[in-house]
Amino acid sequence: MYLRKLRPMSGILIAALMSFGNAANGEPVDINQADAPLLAENIVGVGPVLAGAIVAYRIENGAFQSIEELLEVPGIGPKVLENNEETLFMDGKAYQN
Repeated sequence: MYLRKLRPMSGILIAALMSFGNAANGEPVDINQADAPLLAENIVGVGPVLAGAIVAYRIENGAFQSIEELLEVPGIGPKVLENNEETLFMDGKAYQN
């Protein structure tokens, strides 16, 4: 009986794990060009709210001068940069840690 209850949930679990896997393998993203949805989709550890904060910071302060400047956005820490070092770009240049 327990397995019958679990079976309908297995599809949801598989879909959730697949979407998490996609987020963990973000595509390269230019932090000076991407909109909030693209940032949220491709930066591991950044959701819609934090992506919006990145765009707001960019609007208020102008284009990022370095990838490390992302650390000035509240909620972005060194781990976000570390986890995304192969996908973060700025004006066509890859992040160099």
